[in-house]
Amino acid sequence: MASPTSPLVGAPDEFLAAVAGLDVAHVRREIELSTLPAPARLAPWTHAVSALIHDTDTDEEIGSGRLVLLHNPEGVAAWEGTFRYVAFLSCEVEGGIARDPLLPDVAWSWLAEVLDQHDVNFTALGGTVTATSSVRFGDIAGSDRTDDVEIRASWTAVGNDSASHMRAFIGLLAIAAGLPPEGVVTLSAAKQSGDQ
Repeated sequence: MASPTSPLVGAPDEFLAAVAGLDVAHVRREIELSTLPAPARLAPWTHAVSALIHDTDTDEEIGSGRLVLLHNPEGVAAWEGTFRYVAFLSCEVEGGIARDPLLPDVAWSWLAEVLDQHDVNFTALGGTVTATSSVRFGDIAGSDRTDDVEIRASWTAVGNDSASHMRAFIGLLAIAAGLPPEGVVTLSAAKQSGDQ
């Protein structure tokens, strides 16, 4: 039950149902979800979920993301609806992939693929894909260059099946991070298991 200071107190039933639907999606063991404060200025009702992605073999963090649910019962013309999802993710990629000029197109196709795969009904989809390379200098110098892909996207829900939106977001995180399909054991993980 919500506490008196909860941001969900007094929320419309359809928004509460959407928030509850975000909790029913199956989550892979490599992805850790938690709630975080949602931006309050974007809509009358907001909810946000953060994600940390861990490497299958080493358990090191290899990416992160967040999914924000926005709801305006009166609708927003630019949204073309009353529920809007805003997704962001950043994942490490190999340097050759990060510098491939086709990466933005390929990464955007990942989003289209997971939305279709999870039967997400949506409209007004838009966003950006950014590839970055970083090298540390001075007091924070390091020996390795890091390469990342960032995907920022938003779309409007048609209907109120929030669980499908969460499943698509989890699927996007897994693809971007290069996680193997669920149930598949990588060779290095199999070797580590055999060595024990």
